[in-house]
Amino acid sequence: QLQLVESGGGLVQPGGSLRLSCAASGDSLNLLAVSWFRQAPGKEREGVSCISSSGRNTNYADSAKGRFTISRDNARNTVYLQMDSLQPEDTGIYYCGAEAPLFALGRCPPRRFGSWGQGTQVTVSS
Repeated sequence: QLQLVESGGGLVQPGGSLRLSCAASGDSLNLLAVSWFRQAPGKEREGVSCISSSGRNTNYADSAKGRFTISRDNARNTVYLQMDSLQPEDTGIYYCGAEAPLFALGRCPPRRFGSWGQGTQVTVSS
């Protein structure tokens, strides 16, 4: 069964950068679309970005456009989220979710998620 582990979060000053990783084990991510979500304190989880199985298609929330870049390395079974020009409103727990294999089309957004990571904390503060 596919398991996801996020890493790369931390404390960063406004204007700084972080690179999050979503590493998969137990199965391959190669045919699955993967999304990043975040949840700020007291708010609902929101989608940040998605990448298709091939990596050729990506999409971003308006808040992430121009600052975040999603990518994947299928050989490493890992999806990344490069976050630049971070602002305090980017603070939250960041989760990755992989498309459920049974429903997989490899396109964004996934019709159904099958696996989630435990999340990694991102705090943007001076």
